[in-house]
Amino acid sequence: MTEDDAARFAYLAEGNAKQARKRVAADVLITDRAGRVLLVDPTYKEGWDLPGGMAEANEPPRAAAERELREELGLALTVGRLLLVEWLPPHGPWDDQLMFVFDGGVLDDAMAANLRLTDEELAGLRFVTLTEAKPLLKPRLWSQLDKSLAARTSGDVAYAELAPDTAGKQKD
Repeated sequence: MTEDDAARFAYLAEGNAKQARKRVAADVLITDRAGRVLLVDPTYKEGWDLPGGMAEANEPPRAAAERELREELGLALTVGRLLLVEWLPPHGPWDDQLMFVFDGGVLDDAMAANLRLTDEELAGLRFVTLTEAKPLLKPRLWSQLDKSLAARTSGDVAYAELAPDTAGKQKD
């Protein structure tokens, strides 16, 4: 490495240290053959959610989604394409966040019947119709599910930004 390379590297490292860090979460849209959506009941927050969770440092969102499925449901699944990216503004004690929702596909009857909780972070899991899902999910999560289902159908990737004035109204 030349002296110029070392100086350039030091300059870039300093800039990297000062740049904002984003929290990243990755969820997975999974349905059964009847078209019902898989929801999980986290123990650490109110309401139901799609399976998934927070990415670890320097972990790609897709890898985070697959890791969370293995850890929480014992489900070894290669997730499919990206359905939704949503930016959430700071709310409560949390900084802003990027949420990724990936397509987990359709589980066959045997896989769906054999799902089990494998982590204490979850109190329950169930497949629900959209009518059943709506009252179980916070409005923000219902919106994410709705956008993800539309993207799955259209083949598009949805992008959304939650308005700052609505983020703080939800307890996460």
